[in-house]
Amino acid sequence: MAKPKRVRGKFLLLFIAILIFIFCITVKTPRTYRIIPPLRRAPKTCPLQISERSITPLNNTKHLLVSAYMDQRVNGFDVRIIGIFKRDSIQKLHCVFCCAGQLSSKTPGTILQHTDNFGFPYVTTDVMCQIPQNCRATHVSLSTEPGEVQLVDQPWLPVRNKKTNGKEEEKLQFNFTVCISNLFGDYNNVLQFAQTLEMYRLLGVDRVVIYNTSCGPDLNRLLQIYSQEGFVEMVPWPIDQHLNPSRGWLFSLSGGDVHYFGQLTTLNECIYRSMDRSRYVLLNDIDEIIMPYKHNTLTSLMDVLQQQHPNNGVFLIENHIFPKKPFNESKWGPLPRWRGVPGFNILDRIYKEEPDRTIYHPHKMIVQPRMVQQTSVHEVLQMIGQMFKVPPDVCRIIHSPISTPTQRPLEQLHVDTRLRDFTEKLLPGVNKVLRKAGLLT
Repeated sequence: MAKPKRVRGKFLLLFIAILIFIFCITVKTPRTYRIIPPLRRAPKTCPLQISERSITPLNNTKHLLVSAYMDQRVNGFDVRIIGIFKRDSIQKLHCVFCCAGQLSSKTPGTILQHTDNFGFPYVTTDVMCQIPQNCRATHVSLSTEPGEVQLVDQPWLPVRNKKTNGKEEEKLQFNFTVCISNLFGDYNNVLQFAQTLEMYRLLGVDRVVIYNTSCGPDLNRLLQIYSQEGFVEMVPWPIDQHLNPSRGWLFSLSGGDVHYFGQLTTLNECIYRSMDRSRYVLLNDIDEIIMPYKHNTLTSLMDVLQQQHPNNGVFLIENHIFPKKPFNESKWGPLPRWRGVPGFNILDRIYKEEPDRTIYHPHKMIVQPRMVQQTSVHEVLQMIGQMFKVPPDVCRIIHSPISTPTQRPLEQLHVDTRLRDFTEKLLPGVNKVLRKAGLLT
C-alpha cells in the first residue's frame, strides 16, 4: 500500500536537511579551528637609488665613493669599492649587496688606504667586500651601521667587471688604452692635445680615457669630436664640488684637501675601468707621449718586451723633458693654418734635457691592468708579477710641458726629432680633427 504524499514529503525534507548538515560539517570549519597562515613581510627590493655619478658621497661620513668592481684576486674578497676617504675619520663599514633585486645580509668591509697620500687629508681608499653565498650581486653599497639597511637614501653602485669564465684574453676590446688625469682650470692647449691624440692613434692606441673637471671652450669642442668618434671616453670628474682640490702634488707646498684634483684616484679607477676591456694601459699626462724608438707602434714594442719579460706586468718608461726652445728659431711645419688654434706645436720641441740619474727620476708606466691592484703616479703600489725598467733607447717619454722652472743652456740639450718621423701621417690627422671642431682657419 503506497504511503500518503504528506509522509513522503516529510521524508524528503528530512533527507535534504541531513544532506545540508553533512555538507556544513565537512566543508565549513568552525572559526576556532581554522588554521590561518602567518603574515609574511614582503621582501625588500633593491636598488632604489642607483648612483650614476662618478663621485657619490657616502651617507653619515666624510667619504666619497667612486666605483665598484669585481676583484677576486685578493683572498676572501669579491668586490673592490674605490673611494676617497678622509684619513682622520675612517670608521668601520659594512657591505650590503643587491642580489638580483633582493637585499643581502651585511658583510664586514675591509678598508685599505693607499700608502701614497703626499700629506693630504683625503686619500684614495679601497673597501674590500665579500659577496654572501648564493647572491648574484648586481649592486653594492656601504653602511656605517651593522643593523638593518635603510633603503630610501642608500646610494647603490653597480658592480662592474663581472666576467668569470671563458678565454677572456680573446674578448678584450682594446689593445692599448691611455688614461689621462686630470683636466681642470682653463686648460685650453688645443694644438698640443690634438697632436698628442693623433700621435697615439698612429702608435696603435685604441681608446683614451679623460677625467674632466673643466677645460677651455676650444678644447671642449675638440673633445666632443673625439667622443663622438668613440676614440675618447670622457668621464665627468666634479671633484671641486665635493672637496677643495689642490693644484699641486705636495700638501706642505700647496695645501688643499686632495692631491692634484684626485689624480691618484682617477688613475686607479681607470685601471679597473679598463681591466676587462684593454690588454695594456698607459698611465701618463696629456703633455707626455710614450714613444717607442726601435719600433713604429706600441704593439710591436710590447710584443717584444712581453716575450723577453713574460712575468712582468709593469713597464717603467723614463721621462725626458723637451723644453720650450731656449732661443729664437723659425717655426717649423705648416703653421699658418694653425695660427688661430690655441696652444703650441710640439713638432717644434726638438731639444731635450738629459735626465740626471744620480737623483730620483720619475717614470710613467705601461701596465697590464689585470696585474695591478693599486697604483701611484710614478710606480705601482701593489701588483702581481714584476716590474721592468725599459731602456730609454728602446722607449722613452717625450714630455713637452707648457713651461719649465729653469732653462738649460743650449750646449746641455740634445737634438731629438723622433716626432718628425711621423709627420707625413700626423699632419693630415691633426688638420682633419681641427677642421671637424671648427677650429681651423
